[in-house]
Amino acid sequence: MARMKAVQVPSANGAFEVVERDVPQPTGRHVRIRVEACGICHSDAFVKHGGFPGIKYPRVPGHEVVGVVDAVGPEVADWKPGQRVGVGWHGGHCGHCAACRRGDFITCANLRIPGIHYDGGYAEYILAPSEALASVPPELTSAEAAPLLCAGITTFNALRNSGVRAGDVVGVLGIGGLGHLGVQFAAKMGCNTVAIARGADKRAFALKLGARHYIDSTAQDVAAELTRLGGARAILATVTNSKAMSAVIDGLGVDGKLIVVGASREPLEVAPVALLGRRRSIAGWPSGTASDSEDTMAFSVLAGIRPMIEVFPLDRAAEAFERMMSGDARFRVVLTTGH
Repeated sequence: MARMKAVQVPSANGAFEVVERDVPQPTGRHVRIRVEACGICHSDAFVKHGGFPGIKYPRVPGHEVVGVVDAVGPEVADWKPGQRVGVGWHGGHCGHCAACRRGDFITCANLRIPGIHYDGGYAEYILAPSEALASVPPELTSAEAAPLLCAGITTFNALRNSGVRAGDVVGVLGIGGLGHLGVQFAAKMGCNTVAIARGADKRAFALKLGARHYIDSTAQDVAAELTRLGGARAILATVTNSKAMSAVIDGLGVDGKLIVVGASREPLEVAPVALLGRRRSIAGWPSGTASDSEDTMAFSVLAGIRPMIEVFPLDRAAEAFERMMSGDARFRVVLTTGH
């Protein structure tokens, strides 16, 4: 039996372990992928710290996986060895719940998430259901493509489904792993893009990404500045600070929408009257399916959008994870296997 290297979490709050495992064999409609790159996402902390119900340990994290199809199960007809593919947060669906029957697979009641419900991409090989695979365009390196399967798809999909049109004022709250992509997507969609972050030192970078305006939330009243620009049609909230999200709501224009993609357990605070008069709303957005990943990557190629990444070898997964958690990474961290 062939062996592979993997990085697992042995138990909740356990230290990362570099281990050897048998290379898994695909059955049914599963595909085996020889991993080339896997992005490290803040949501991987759910695995590290046991923050997601029902995780079975030991578990290999990772849901921003790019690699090459290595073998396919006997029921797979649409993927062949040698194809370069990616797997994101959507790692399979049941096909029979109410959401799946409507074709809304990302809200499947039995959604399967790589690295949470089955072993993910911190490894040299991964098994995934064939419906979870997205084709990766040749213009993207595997390390570039990996963050687009979570940070990219989440921001791109949230914006394109928000109702914004070219010329609308769109705010992006936070310029980090999600936000630096959100600014690029909004700008390339033709929006009057406003980057919102802490400190004046980020202004030049935000403008370089394509923002037309920059608001320093430590020195300016964000809501007042957005109102001066005519009010935001949408604000993409990529931060995890609920108070920062709450503070921008008054900057929404008529029919403006706060789109929350930053995961936080802290409640938002909003006065109902702040929503009523201008028909404002607050909504969340949960990533997307494999076809949405393909759309995200295709648009990135078309518009010249790339994530800014720091690359670490698989053996240094623990160090790479801490780098991501520190908030100092610029802006996504990616593991590579050397394949």
